[in-house]
Amino acid sequence: MKAIEISQPGGPEVLTVVEREKPVLKAGEVLIKVSAAGINRPDVFQRKGSYPPPADASDLPGLEVAGVIVDGDVSGTNLKIGDKVCALTPGGGYAEYCAAPAGNCLPIPKGLSDVEAAGLPETYFTVWTNVFDRGALAKDEILLVHGGASGIGTTAIQLARAFGNTVYATVGSDERVKAVEALGANKGINYKTQDFVEEIKTLTHGKGVNVILDMVSGEYANRNINSLADDGRIVIIAQLGGSKATIDTSQLMRRRLTITGSTLRPRSPAFKTDIAQSLQTHVWPLLEAGKIKPVIHATFPFEKVVDAHTMMDAGEQIGKIILTFEN
Repeated sequence: MKAIEISQPGGPEVLTVVEREKPVLKAGEVLIKVSAAGINRPDVFQRKGSYPPPADASDLPGLEVAGVIVDGDVSGTNLKIGDKVCALTPGGGYAEYCAAPAGNCLPIPKGLSDVEAAGLPETYFTVWTNVFDRGALAKDEILLVHGGASGIGTTAIQLARAFGNTVYATVGSDERVKAVEALGANKGINYKTQDFVEEIKTLTHGKGVNVILDMVSGEYANRNINSLADDGRIVIIAQLGGSKATIDTSQLMRRRLTITGSTLRPRSPAFKTDIAQSLQTHVWPLLEAGKIKPVIHATFPFEKVVDAHTMMDAGEQIGKIILTFEN
């Protein structure tokens, strides 16, 4: 099969199209003939050498795919050989064939293309487990999303709005403010020209938000704390602003605040299967009804992966960048 490997740590140019053997399946895995694969920030970190794959995962980048199951063990699932699915993978998505735990596969929602479906798993699994499970966003609560124009951000905005929550989102331009508001955000905040802490105080009449989905960390830590309502929760899923911060812990005690976080890739297939089942129950009907949708910014044939990662590095996209494979 053709695959895209990282020849050495570095920029987009280190991504190389090579010939590889098809994956050897483990118990409980299926083989997917890939039609499309999503590009995500962890792929960039892996390319740069700062985010190695788990020990038992493929060394190839790629955490989400869409395609057809052509082989494997589907026992214990409702899947069968020949089904079109999208799947969360621990690696190996940048290839014509990819192995994935059967329980981490979901049917492509009715009405969605393979390209759209390839933009679902990494973002929807991440948002569900962090915003709704770990962050425990409840009915009528307020969510603040940092990085609102990213794949994660556009997903979080739409899901929270679909469940009736108020959502605010920080973004880096006025164009993106318009984009996230068009997706349903009650207010987009341009962090380059506005102080999001002051904006949140004004918008919430001084009360603050209940949950913050944070991809920045670093110096955002205290600003996030100052944006929370009492009993509020911060969920950290990335550290684009650095991993170190000095915080006022007295606020955590006095106001009963929670700071938590998680990474999805190292978690067990069984943990991800539980998320998949929740998504199929609560979210797939919303996708099939057209109430929410993956936001696709651009697609590239897999041979143009360097161009795709160059766009990702520039950080100007709104939504997902997808690689496509010929079938």
